[in-house]
Amino acid sequence: MLRAVSLLLGAALLCGPGAFCRRVVSGQKVCFADAKHPCYKMAYFHELSSRVSFQEARLACESEGGVLLSLESEAEQKLIESMLKNLTKPGTGISDGDFWIGLWRNGDGQTSGACPDLYQWSDGSSSQYRNWYTDEPSCGSEKCVVMYHQPTAKPGLGGPYLYQWNDDRCNMKHNYICKYEPEISPTDPVEKPYLTNQPGDTRENVVVTEAGIIPNLIYVIIPTIPLLLLILVAFGTCCFQMLHRRKARRHCIKDSTPLSSECLAESLNSTLVHMMVSFIPCHVQNNACSPN
Repeated sequence: MLRAVSLLLGAALLCGPGAFCRRVVSGQKVCFADAKHPCYKMAYFHELSSRVSFQEARLACESEGGVLLSLESEAEQKLIESMLKNLTKPGTGISDGDFWIGLWRNGDGQTSGACPDLYQWSDGSSSQYRNWYTDEPSCGSEKCVVMYHQPTAKPGLGGPYLYQWNDDRCNMKHNYICKYEPEISPTDPVEKPYLTNQPGDTRENVVVTEAGIIPNLIYVIIPTIPLLLLILVAFGTCCFQMLHRRKARRHCIKDSTPLSSECLAESLNSTLVHMMVSFIPCHVQNNACSPN
């Protein structure tokens, strides 16, 4: 019961009325800042030729320490639906494409009424939750399960082909959803969508969390630290040189041997400055040229 409530709260926080809306990005892991919610990854392939079979999807999730999605309750189903709605907002370029989940059955050709009871979760979950579309599963040679995601398709007998489940041939090519153990140390927010193009893509996963004003300021200030240090060093060097020149000038005035090396250097610097100033046009020096 507590798990169901926490998942419903997670769905509300993800993108609820009056609440902030976390951005779900294809091909990147989505976690919550607590130890209750699992992490998920929506792997969407823009190119149809790059989508993967059930077994390829399963191996891709396991290679990253996760499993192909198992659903424990209606609350978790609603959470996944919220993520997919966020993922496929207008302007993201993401549209139709079903997603593999970890439900499948072993054996060939079962068409009896017992067929739906033969389905099991690939991660070993004992969950009995099901969300079949009308007249599904059809069984036969279709042994692996997808979550419908066809927002542009005309509704069928069971309504829109969205989020309900359908059994399909395991060698068909689809997107997929991975599930991971909870993580409690989220990293930087993601700014740009990333559409995976290859099943073996190894791009680093990023945890998506809500960023406040202070973290954003930190991200701006930290990269500027080297520049600030450089400016500080330059300013300190200029101040030191100015003080050194003043001291040298005073020393030359008081020194009875004006031909010392320091005085000669100071005199040379003054002469050079005077020569440079003499080349500046008169209207720059006095804002108006005096008649000759």
